[in-house]
Amino acid sequence: MRVRLADLAALVGGELVGDPDAVVSRIGSLQDADGATVAFLAHARYASQLASTQAACVIVSPAMREPAAARGATIICDDPYLAFARLTQWWARQVRPLPAPGAHATAHVEPGAAVHASAAIGPFALIGAGARVEAGAVIEAHCIVGAYAHVGEGTRLKPRVTLSDGCRIGSRGLVHSGAVIGADGFGFAPSQGRWEKIEQLGAVRIGDDVEIGANTCVDRGALEDTVLEDGVKLDNLVQIGHNVRVGAHSAFAGCVGVAGSAKIGRHCTAGGGAIILGHLELVDHVHITAATVVTRSILKPGQYSGAFPFDDNASWEKNAATLRQLYSLRERVRALEKRP
Repeated sequence: MRVRLADLAALVGGELVGDPDAVVSRIGSLQDADGATVAFLAHARYASQLASTQAACVIVSPAMREPAAARGATIICDDPYLAFARLTQWWARQVRPLPAPGAHATAHVEPGAAVHASAAIGPFALIGAGARVEAGAVIEAHCIVGAYAHVGEGTRLKPRVTLSDGCRIGSRGLVHSGAVIGADGFGFAPSQGRWEKIEQLGAVRIGDDVEIGANTCVDRGALEDTVLEDGVKLDNLVQIGHNVRVGAHSAFAGCVGVAGSAKIGRHCTAGGGAIILGHLELVDHVHITAATVVTRSILKPGQYSGAFPFDDNASWEKNAATLRQLYSLRERVRALEKRP
């Protein structure tokens, strides 16, 4: 694909400095760019690469206007990273067109299902009885949309996604391959050395503009629904336990685990491998760094970190309690050392 710089500038709402008729054919990084590449500079730490890049055009902020223009064609945007994100979306639409509407010959749509005429149902997909697939939705190969499930307008399920019975996802969502929405939550009652299953009678409700990564699992609720609000982003291999509620526009990186009945606020983040124990509450704007284990509710916005060595539980609790007092103990020792 070949695109004029004038058209790129219009797409991202930026100001072009350079030849409007110059053409690029790929998006790339500053370091690996060639003469057919449009690249971007969003962070000052990469400014040293600006002079040496071979990119045909670089998207920069107003602060980098002069050095960028000195090396060649430049598009100036208030937020280069946001411009880059929107450019990738446009580019993907050009090179990855959506499937044609209609159901593939090998797909199976059960009686009572409602599939909009503009939706696309891929090979060997199953749409259960009473399910609804809204306008412009794409259900790719080998997906299962269970009975009475609902797929919102423009939402795309990549190959081998399972949206279980009664579960719902809103509009403009994207669910990557292997994700399972609505498997049973992990609920068992101990009885005489055995485990008695607690049937999971809730479902999963997912809002609009949600993206769920490959092989991620969102379990159905035990009685009430598990809920992901609008704009939530989950990376690959994330586990969301039963009856969890994740607030709007929160984002979790790979391998995050959230145990049952935790309540996560809006605009929260969790780094890769972080664990949030069950029945806890995190208020809005809480940010958990990678591999942190959250063992208590967090009722104040901010960034939180911490890991602790494994030990027998009694020793761990004593050491953890002492560790939390370490700073104050240090200050007391310093005060004692200053006494004559």
